[in-house]
Amino acid sequence: MFKNFFKIAWRNLVKSKGYSAINIGGLAVGMAVAILIGLWVYDELSYDKYHKNYNHIAQVMQHANFNGETGTQTANPALMGSEIKAKYGSDFKYVVQASWQGRHLLSMGKRNFTKECIFFEPDAPDMLTLKMLKGTRKGLKDPYSIMLSASTAKAIFGNEEPMNKTIRLDRNLDVKVTGVYEDLPGNTSFRELEIIMPWELWLIQNPWAKQMQNPWGSNFSQTFVQVADNADMQKVSAKIKNTKLDNVGADEKKYK
Repeated sequence: MFKNFFKIAWRNLVKSKGYSAINIGGLAVGMAVAILIGLWVYDELSYDKYHKNYNHIAQVMQHANFNGETGTQTANPALMGSEIKAKYGSDFKYVVQASWQGRHLLSMGKRNFTKECIFFEPDAPDMLTLKMLKGTRKGLKDPYSIMLSASTAKAIFGNEEPMNKTIRLDRNLDVKVTGVYEDLPGNTSFRELEIIMPWELWLIQNPWAKQMQNPWGSNFSQTFVQVADNADMQKVSAKIKNTKLDNVGADEKKYK
């Protein structure tokens, strides 16, 4: 019976080749578009969900009033993280200060590699639940350490063991490999991150950051947090709302 159905269908297709081609082509295009839309929707809905506690992780942003208009930025004073920890520590599991993401030069012998990097405080790998392939998430405790993505470790060391190897950073200091983590997927905020180094090393390289006379008046770093499991994100946000306002001078308070 199925054989007869197939024969009849085939004859109809051959009999009306143009009409059949239009129908089959339209069906194929429609299915392809539907699949692509489905993949796009899945990608959007799963954004940043690679991180286990994604619904508790946030970036601290700064709002300021200029001439009646409120502007928002992600830059914060470097003291923001420590101030939040000191005053509202019980509301957070992690508070992490960070540099801006940028490219740095890594040298291994005569070979040079330019990779995307960020300087993080030690709790960042735990906050982001990085999947470690070598070493542990505690690899940023030594100021002169470096953690590499799997693809970066492969590019630099090939099949050699990367752990505890020394790499020259920006041609001026040596750092030791203390961890290799799984490459982050494309649908994460840190998808381009290839190397992670300690925030303390950034401060060592930029001593002016600790020598400023008005540290609350300068915005040159980022702050990321993971709120405590039993904390409400909106309530915590309200608590820390005036963290900077309470620390700036009278001339800056006008910006609220």
